[in-house]
Amino acid sequence: MKAGHRVIGIIGWKNSGKTRMVAALVAELNWRGWAVSTIKHAHHDFDIDHEGTDSWTHRKSGAREVAIVSGRRWALMHENSADDDEPPLADMLNRLSPCDIVLIEGYKREAHAKIEIRRTSAADNAPLSSGDETIVAVVSDDPDATAGDLPVFGHDAVSDVADFIERQTGLDRR
Repeated sequence: MKAGHRVIGIIGWKNSGKTRMVAALVAELNWRGWAVSTIKHAHHDFDIDHEGTDSWTHRKSGAREVAIVSGRRWALMHENSADDDEPPLADMLNRLSPCDIVLIEGYKREAHAKIEIRRTSAADNAPLSSGDETIVAVVSDDPDATAGDLPVFGHDAVSDVADFIERQTGLDRR
């Protein structure tokens, strides 16, 4: 992992509420004055561009990287060749600009600290924390949920989860 980047992961099964929690935590941590970046892992082919745009045409013509730049934002798309492996999380962290904390959605098997999101209605709701020492807390919609010695928060306890993240990652109040 890149020196200086504080990271914490948000993991869980499909439809457990990971993205909702990441978005809520980004808003809360930003409100508290922290610069937050995110990395989202996808298990499938995805596209952030669409047919008919100039950048899509550049990419489909064979450009390995396409940068889209304006006065308000920029994006860099990189095409992996069929022979390329998925880049490791550490490589992606190294590409980020300096920030106070990085929230990582997914990457269940990486070694960084993680918060597990559980939803009782999810198709697969087997606890991930059993036997995974990188999981440091659980967020659950079950008011009776337990996770051994780990703290358990409700799905709506975003402020409490943000407090925990500040303590867990060593963010100091400004």
